[in-house]
Amino acid sequence: MLTKEEIISALASVTGPDGHTRLPDSGALSDIMISGARVAFSITGDPSRAAALEDVRLAAERAVKALPGVSTVLVTLTAERPAQAATPSSRPSGQPARMRGGPAQGRTPIVGVGRVIAVASGKGGVGKSTTAANLALALAGEGLRVGILDADIYGPSMPRLFGLKGKPEVTPARVIRPLEAYGLKIMSMGFLVSEETAMVWRGPMVAGAVQQMLREVAWEPLDVLVVDMPPGTGDAQLTLAQSIALAGVVIVSTPQDLALIDARRGVEMFRKVGAPILGIVENMSMFICPSCGARHEIFGHGGARREAGRIGVPFLGEIPLELALRETSDSGRPIVVSEPASPITAAYREIARRVKEALI
Repeated sequence: MLTKEEIISALASVTGPDGHTRLPDSGALSDIMISGARVAFSITGDPSRAAALEDVRLAAERAVKALPGVSTVLVTLTAERPAQAATPSSRPSGQPARMRGGPAQGRTPIVGVGRVIAVASGKGGVGKSTTAANLALALAGEGLRVGILDADIYGPSMPRLFGLKGKPEVTPARVIRPLEAYGLKIMSMGFLVSEETAMVWRGPMVAGAVQQMLREVAWEPLDVLVVDMPPGTGDAQLTLAQSIALAGVVIVSTPQDLALIDARRGVEMFRKVGAPILGIVENMSMFICPSCGARHEIFGHGGARREAGRIGVPFLGEIPLELALRETSDSGRPIVVSEPASPITAAYREIARRVKEALI
């Protein structure tokens, strides 16, 4: 069985970012994650030496990949820039320092991807990932070539939602080949670590891993890449929003006020970084009793529609809370493909049509 000691021993042959210290002794090596034959870790260094750091990353990747029993190695580069004090002339009043100057510069497109849209929420537990998966499938049903990136490093859901248990291959060009299901190209950290592995990573490590999954994966050719964003509005979400050239954002919320407060924060964050808001989806909008057909508004109803009108963004649609949606999600058979005639599928397809229209 592969051990951390074996990996560290292999990495001793790699010189760290300073150019003379062995990588394991350099202080730049993160904790090493092992899941079966898959290994993941990050290397921290000065971002001004990006080219040299890439050489270190590749050398570390080769050293570990040469170990018996290793099938996949994910090595990311991370860096924490020192904070820069903002002056009154460089930062508008009341604007956080990290937001100054409006949208971040340096956003670059992803090779072979026409449009990137994010599915986000201000908090977890509102059904964001289920919405992202079924929206991606509904967009594919609109005749688009679609991929989905699971950017939720701490709680990846796409392997379970799509019933995928394999691991991605690395091409001779050192590019990761995504897995495929129901006509979608799919990439997730969940393919590289087991469901039981806790990703105890700092923000820069998470951002580095997501950047690698964005830019070192063979997505081409895609019309749309759906990014299932991590929940919340912290540094990880901000870094992603500022680095991806987003064509738009779909915000997912449940109807009650507590969730809508967080959804409002999500809309505000994306607005501050200049990302277009495609609209809000109300998930768990109502519950229809499977026995008697009675309608129960467990979390209230219509809150997301009212909030969308209040803040001036489109309302994309509502998804009811039904047993079939939970069962198909848990079994890896998303409802859009497993129950194409269901009312929930019709709702997802209508949302997809509205998203497609907004992208054209």
